[in-house]
Amino acid sequence: MTAITRDSVELLAPAGNWECMKAAVANGADAIFFGVEKFNARARADNFQMDNLPEIMAYLHMYGVKGYLTFNILVFENEMEDARELIDACMNAGVDAVIVQDFGLVKAIREMSPDFPIHGSTQMTITSPEAVEFASQYGMEIVVLGRENNLKQIRTIAGKTNTPLEVFVHGALCVSYSGQCLTSEMWGGRSANRGECAQACRLPYDLMVDGEQKEMGNVAYLLSPKDLAAIDLIPDLIEAGISSFKIEGRMKTPEYVANVVSKYRRAIDAYFEGKDYTPSDSEVRELQQSFSRGFTHGFLEGTNNKKLVDGTFPKSRGVYLGTVKKVLKDAVLCDLEAPLKRGDGIVFDAGNPQEKEEGGRVYDLRKNGRKIEGEVEHGQIEIVPGRHDVKLRRVQVGDKIWKTNDPELDRRLRKTFETDHPYRLFPLAVNVRGQEGAPLTAEWIDENTGNHVIVTSEMNLEKAMKRPLSQDYLAEQWGRLGGTIYELHTLDMELAGEVIVPVKELNHMRRDAVEQLMEQRRKPRVYARKEAGVQQVAAQTHVHAQHDPELIALCRTIEQVRAASAADVEYVYADFEFTRDYPAAVQIAHDHGKRIALATPRIHMPGENGVLNSIVKAGPDAILVRNLGALSYYRQAEISLPLFGDFSLNVANHKTAEVFAENGLTWITPSYDLNIQQMVDMLAVADTSRMELVIHQHLPMFHTEHCVYCTFLSEGTDYTNCGRPCESHRVSLQDRIGMSHPVRVDIGCRNTVYNAIEQSGAEYLPNFLELGIRRYRVEFLEEDADQVHDVLRLYREALIGKRSGTSVWRALKATNQLGVTRGQLIK
Repeated sequence: MTAITRDSVELLAPAGNWECMKAAVANGADAIFFGVEKFNARARADNFQMDNLPEIMAYLHMYGVKGYLTFNILVFENEMEDARELIDACMNAGVDAVIVQDFGLVKAIREMSPDFPIHGSTQMTITSPEAVEFASQYGMEIVVLGRENNLKQIRTIAGKTNTPLEVFVHGALCVSYSGQCLTSEMWGGRSANRGECAQACRLPYDLMVDGEQKEMGNVAYLLSPKDLAAIDLIPDLIEAGISSFKIEGRMKTPEYVANVVSKYRRAIDAYFEGKDYTPSDSEVRELQQSFSRGFTHGFLEGTNNKKLVDGTFPKSRGVYLGTVKKVLKDAVLCDLEAPLKRGDGIVFDAGNPQEKEEGGRVYDLRKNGRKIEGEVEHGQIEIVPGRHDVKLRRVQVGDKIWKTNDPELDRRLRKTFETDHPYRLFPLAVNVRGQEGAPLTAEWIDENTGNHVIVTSEMNLEKAMKRPLSQDYLAEQWGRLGGTIYELHTLDMELAGEVIVPVKELNHMRRDAVEQLMEQRRKPRVYARKEAGVQQVAAQTHVHAQHDPELIALCRTIEQVRAASAADVEYVYADFEFTRDYPAAVQIAHDHGKRIALATPRIHMPGENGVLNSIVKAGPDAILVRNLGALSYYRQAEISLPLFGDFSLNVANHKTAEVFAENGLTWITPSYDLNIQQMVDMLAVADTSRMELVIHQHLPMFHTEHCVYCTFLSEGTDYTNCGRPCESHRVSLQDRIGMSHPVRVDIGCRNTVYNAIEQSGAEYLPNFLELGIRRYRVEFLEEDADQVHDVLRLYREALIGKRSGTSVWRALKATNQLGVTRGQLIK
C-alpha cells in the first residue's frame, strides 16, 4: 500500500451539468466526474456534449481540478468505432482519466495510447485483492471498489496493492452489486449496465414465504436501501488506505453538490490538520435536506441487514419533523423535533408513499394559536400550510411530517457558486531584476502548479528623479489581481540603483504574466499515442468451431444433477447454494461418465479463497468462473483445470472476449445485456469457437449482499446470528402484477433474485448455429427430474435438427405454467 498523504487524497464530486460542475469546484472538490451524451451510466442526466470537452477541461484545470469522463457502461460491437472517437476526443481535450467498465474498451484504449489514464469503475465488480491485481495489469490509475466492501476488507485489499483505491462515501446505494444487476434489462430493456436503470429496487414487493404471503404491515419496499452517508468514517477510510472519496449524484441538483462537497471537504481537511471532526446535528440535517432516504453507513462497518433497508418508503424524504398530534381547522399540531420556518416545504407521510401525498409550503407557525416569527427549533407547534397546498381532511393523527425543502438553505448554497468572483485564489511568487538602461524583468511563478513565465517591460528603466521603484510599490501595483484566480504571495526585488518605469508599463506586465499563466493552466494534458496500424482489425479475429453442437445442463440441486447426468448432454455444471454438496455432484456426474464443472460464487471477497480451494478439492473437470478475483486467483495458483467464463464477466464485444481468452478462459459466455442483433453483431467478428451461449434459463436479476431471509425472517443482523432461515424456508418476491421471483442464497449469504418466468432463445438457434456457436447451455432453477429430462430432450432434438427452435418454444410455452419469455433478446 502506498502512503496516504494530503496531496494524494482526492474528493471526487459528480457533475450532471455546468451548474453542478461550478458548485463542485466552488466548494472544494479535487476532481469532477461527468458524462457526455452517450456511453455513461446516467443516460437520463443532462450530461454534456463531446464538443464541450475542451471547454470543460480548460475550466477545471484553471482551478487545479481534475476531470474524469464516465465511460462506465458496456460497449456493444457496433459502437466500438464511436467509442474510439470519444476516447480520441478525450485525449485531445486533456481529460485526466476515463472511468471504464468494459475490459474490451480498456484493451481498445491501450491500443490507442500506453499512458492515457484509466480508472476501473465500480461496475467492474472489484471486491478483492485478486480482482484489483487483474485490473492493475492494464495500467489502471485507480480502482473503484464495490460498495459492499467493509473497512476490514478495504484494509486487506489496500495492504496487498499499490494501486490507489476509491470508494463511494455519500449518495444513493444500489441494492445489487454494481455491474451485476439485470432487472431493468429483463423487465424493460433498460440495462443498468447501459446507464438506463429503471430502479426496480425502489418498487414495492410482497414477501412470499414457502408459497404464502407474509404480513409485513407498511413494509413493502424490501429492496430499497437507505442512502449512504459516511462523513464520520472519513478518518477510518483514510487510515484503511483509501485515496479517493466519491460522492454519488450526477442526477442531483447543484445545491446538493455544493452541500455535500463542502461538508466532506471539511471532514478531509480536518483529518490532515489533526482536528477531530464530527458533523453537527445541523450539518447532518442539511445533508438530509438536500437528499435522503434515511442515512446509513451501508456495508462499511460490516453487514447489518436491519439497518440497510427501512422498507416503508423508496424516495427522498428530507428532514423528519415529527408526527401529527392533532388536526385543527386550518393547521396541524406537531411536537416539532427539527427546525422549521415559513416557506419551508413539507409532506405528510401516511405510510402509503405509492399514493398521492399531501404537502406544500408552510404558510405560518403558531403556538397556542399565536403566530410565531422566524424559525422554530422544537416544541408543540401549530403548522399552517398554504390553503391551496394541503387538503387537511386527508391528514390523519399519527402521520409523519417531513421537511422536503428549505429555500433559505438553497439560497445560501447557491451563493457559493453563483458569483462573479473566482472560487479560489492561487499564490504567485514574483522575482524582479533590472538596472538603468535595460528592461525590467520579472519571473512570475504559479506556486500551485509550478508553471512560470518571464515578462519584460517594453521600455527601459530610467534613473528616478523623485520616487524610485520600491518593493512596496511594486507589490501594490502587481498585487492588483482582482477578478483573476491569483493573489500575490511573495515578491523578491533586486534593482541596481534608483530606477523607475511608468505605471502603465507595470500594469501591462502584470496582465501579460497572468494571461500567460492562465493559458498554461488551460493547456490540455498531452498523452502518448500509438499508430493506427497497431489496432487490430475486428474481422480478422473470427474463427468458426468445427465440431458438432454440444449441450450443457447447469443444475442447482442434486436431483437435477442426477437427471442431467443421465440425459444426452456433453457437460454438467453445478451451481449450488452450499458448496459442501459439490463433491456429491462430482461423484454422480462421474458415475454416469459425464464431465462436470463447478461454479464459483458470483462475488469474491477477501478471506474467501478457501471457497475457491474447496471447489478444486471437489475434483471437477473444470471450473465455471464468475468474477475477476476467482480468475486471478486460479491463474496465480496455476491450477491445471480448464476455466470457463460465465455471463457475469460482462462480455459484450469481441475485444472483451479477447481479454478473457488472453487471461486463460477456455470458454466465454456473452453478457445477458445483449439482444439478438447485438449478439449477432458480436458473434460475426468474435472467435465463436470459444463462445458458449445460455439458451434457456431463469434470468438472475438482482445479486445482492442484502439478505432478504435475514432481514425479514430473523431477529438477527447477519449470518452470525440470523439462525439460517434460508435452510428451512423458500422466499420469493411478488411484484405488482403477481409474479413471484425466487430468492436464493449462496455460500457467502448473498441473495440472487431470479425472474419468475423462464427465458428461451430457442427460436434463434439457427442464427447462432450459422455463426459457428457449438456450445449451448440450459440452466435449471426449481425444476424436478422429469422437467430437466423433458427440457433437455427438446433442446437436443433442436440441435440435431429433429425439431425446429420454434417448435421448442411452443412446447415450452404449452407445458410451463407461467409460459416462457424471449427476455432481453427481443428488445
